[in-house]
Amino acid sequence: MRHNLLPHMKKLLAAFLLITLLGPLAQAQSDRWQQRVSYKMTIDMNAAAHQYRGNQQLAYTNNSPDTLTKIFYHLYFNAFKPNSMMDVRSRSIADPDRRVGSRIAKLKPEEQGNIQVNSLKMEGQTAKFETNETILEVTLPKPILPGKTVNLVMEWDAQVPVQIRRSGRDNAEGIAYSMAQWYPKLCEYDYQGWHTNPYIAREFYGVWGDFDVTINIDKNYVVAAGGYLQNPQEIGYGYEKEGSTVKRADGPTLSWHFKTPNVHDFVWTADPDYVHTKIKADDGTTMHFFWQKSEKADAAWAQLPTVMNRARTIMNKNCGKYPYQEYYFIQGGDGGMEYPLATLITGNQDIDGLAGVAIHEQLHSWYQMILGSNESLYPWMDEGFTSWSEDLVKNELMREGVLPGKAKDFPFNDAYNAYYKLQLSGKAEPLSIHADHYNTNRAYGVNAYSKGEIFLVQLSYVVGQDNFQRGMLRYFDTWKFKHPNANDFIRIMEKESGLELDWYKEDFVNTINFVDYGIRSVSSDDGGTAVVVEKAGLIAMPLDIEVTYSDGKKEIFYAPLESMRGEKPADNNLPRTVLPDHRWVDNYYFFTIPHPLKEVQRIEIDPSQRMTDIDIRDNFWKN
Repeated sequence: MRHNLLPHMKKLLAAFLLITLLGPLAQAQSDRWQQRVSYKMTIDMNAAAHQYRGNQQLAYTNNSPDTLTKIFYHLYFNAFKPNSMMDVRSRSIADPDRRVGSRIAKLKPEEQGNIQVNSLKMEGQTAKFETNETILEVTLPKPILPGKTVNLVMEWDAQVPVQIRRSGRDNAEGIAYSMAQWYPKLCEYDYQGWHTNPYIAREFYGVWGDFDVTINIDKNYVVAAGGYLQNPQEIGYGYEKEGSTVKRADGPTLSWHFKTPNVHDFVWTADPDYVHTKIKADDGTTMHFFWQKSEKADAAWAQLPTVMNRARTIMNKNCGKYPYQEYYFIQGGDGGMEYPLATLITGNQDIDGLAGVAIHEQLHSWYQMILGSNESLYPWMDEGFTSWSEDLVKNELMREGVLPGKAKDFPFNDAYNAYYKLQLSGKAEPLSIHADHYNTNRAYGVNAYSKGEIFLVQLSYVVGQDNFQRGMLRYFDTWKFKHPNANDFIRIMEKESGLELDWYKEDFVNTINFVDYGIRSVSSDDGGTAVVVEKAGLIAMPLDIEVTYSDGKKEIFYAPLESMRGEKPADNNLPRTVLPDHRWVDNYYFFTIPHPLKEVQRIEIDPSQRMTDIDIRDNFWKN
């Protein structure tokens, strides 16, 4: 018996060793790992000098299968110095951002930004580091092994720059401090390696984790932050519960202590003249509102809570459930910029403008703060998806009378028009370009916002509206608190629709090719009507062709694209005839309407106009 069992034992041992060796690799491939951080930071603010000293204790967990010998931090404030990469880029690009222009080059020493790291230790051992503008390059005293957590302690000094872009002091509306990108922030390490992009203009990418932040500042300042205040009874200013007693500590400063779980950044602001109100939203969360009083601002900010409460309900329905307990709308910054649990908004505007920015920025809670895609590589997955949902939410609020204005049947026209103008200008660039590397700011803006929005609207045409809407919710539920890329999104839509969609991503994301179909001829054909459709553009699409007959009845003739390996369900209640597939290599498509030509009154390609046809003048034929 022992001799008979021996070969089986050897086979079992070999199988065990194979599983042991390949197990971590298989796991990494099937479910992408994510690094993890836990920040505990204390800063002592010298408001008179616009400087502060910081202490950071960071627990960093290496969930990757790799051994790390180096780590990197972002030092964003260092961009606000003459001759920085941000400064040079702004002065050399063809169409500089008007908020930046040449302002950085003109900053005086006391107006510049600076983060100077004084010391860094890992588990008590000194780490070597070098500052390279906005990136701190660190050589570790010992490697961080896979699955291990290490503790890093840093001391640094900082100077807050005059507000130019997103963060800084003394913004145009008089807000004292807009503290975004204010601390040494660990760079992300993911399946693509380290992301150590310098701060030039654009977007951000961060590690998921928890923040514990204490801000010691002159007691005359009111602080607002994207976090849960831990000591409201010491602070007051409307944070404390009704009827409770505020017990402020003696001395010239107050300590504001915030905690924020499971986010990838932390923002705060401070101003002596902030007014603070809050409401309990219908979804059970608390909404905070901070602004400086003025005749114009007060009227709009008084209406904003009602608008944002209703907007949140629509957001939860269309995008997924907001998972945090609080959200802050804060006057500050240079326009509108999103952060976890908070947005900074310039506040001196009417309710239409203020609500529009507030809706857009809060929707970033879904399409960046919760989904966490790499904004630098996929800005359109952030700004574009947010713009899509913004147009839906605002249109619904106008339909309900919550916002001024008239609701539209198709609220995406502005995005389509911006895309068409750029495409026809000869300055179009692919969506796949890194956010900092566009030739023009215009191309970046149209791509990230408008073409990214159109990517979704046109996709609803490709897969069908019901499949699309279910797919958007499935995308949120599957990838929340992770870092999805473009292929992850497409795979969700493929699973939901049962269609192949890689062709769509390849054409619409990776190229500047465009869609252009036209009806080339309509003629009698043996008792029926022969139609010839020409594909003049390089992007092939499935075709919805609506036929209107002389008696007023309508019918859809649907020509699937061969690359899809299937067909979408009907989007409306019209009768539908499914035609044979057409191929992307074919420049002409032929089909026959089984009615005499005299009974055919009108033919139209894509009556929904969700397809990005660059020239719709030849999409119609009328008898």
